[in-house]
Amino acid sequence: MAATESVELDGHVVRLTNPDKVMYPETGTTKRDVLAYYVSIAPWLLPHARGRPATRKRWVDGVGTDAAPGTVFFEKNLPRSAPSWVSRVTRRHSDHDVVYPVVDQVATLAWLAQTAALEIHVPQWRVDGRRSANPDRIVIDLDPGPGAGLPECVVVATAARSLLEDLGLHPVPVTSGSKGIHLYAGLPGTVTSDEVSAVAHELARTLASQLPELVVVDMATALRRGKVLVDWSQNNAAKTTVCPYSLRGRARPTVAAPRTWRELGSPTVRQLELSEVLRRVRRRGDPLADLGVGGPSAP
Repeated sequence: MAATESVELDGHVVRLTNPDKVMYPETGTTKRDVLAYYVSIAPWLLPHARGRPATRKRWVDGVGTDAAPGTVFFEKNLPRSAPSWVSRVTRRHSDHDVVYPVVDQVATLAWLAQTAALEIHVPQWRVDGRRSANPDRIVIDLDPGPGAGLPECVVVATAARSLLEDLGLHPVPVTSGSKGIHLYAGLPGTVTSDEVSAVAHELARTLASQLPELVVVDMATALRRGKVLVDWSQNNAAKTTVCPYSLRGRARPTVAAPRTWRELGSPTVRQLELSEVLRRVRRRGDPLADLGVGGPSAP
């Protein structure tokens, strides 16, 4: 087995160490497979990551199993070992600066795979120089509690779709690759994160009043059994959400996959894995492709 392999992308050489290391034991998915996925999905993933500071979630020895999960940690700061060609942006955090990578080229995705950064998380705004632009999208995270699952999330997503459309927005569902669903809608960039958060919070409260037997807004675990948490807080400027088309660090190599509403209405809808996602985007394109393009009026 080769200990190191190299691939040239965007005019840069990325060295892949331990390419045969198994990152997902349940499926035998290797580090080489992860890199191949990120290189292949790049035309669809990069538009959703470009211009956004990326926080990474790394499993350096793989995700492990349900019985013995692998060690995982979040990483914000770009390490000194990062290649000089990785785009970066400096952000001030209270009393210190953090240098984030910006995922804007295929080679950067390959380098993330090399570092075992399986998950890529980004905010709802892009960087304009050193300044945060206003958010160009709103996201609603539907997270099922114990005893609830994807079918319950679909019911809530359908109700949320109606409310968002009443605001002149056009939401697109993303099966999160974990347990629930994310709803994204493009914004024109004329309102602040605080204003978007206020709209998302009001939407969550409205859903809870419409579907009290199914929806909660409070994150307390005791209240969530059999219900869906409508998490509006990811619109806060300090928060991030897993990037569309990012892998997830689950037992199997699932993906945060944009879907059509028709798909979401299928009784067999489920989370998708990397090979399925690649086949469907090559055949159908990206349901989220128009996000933020020619956005609607501010809600």
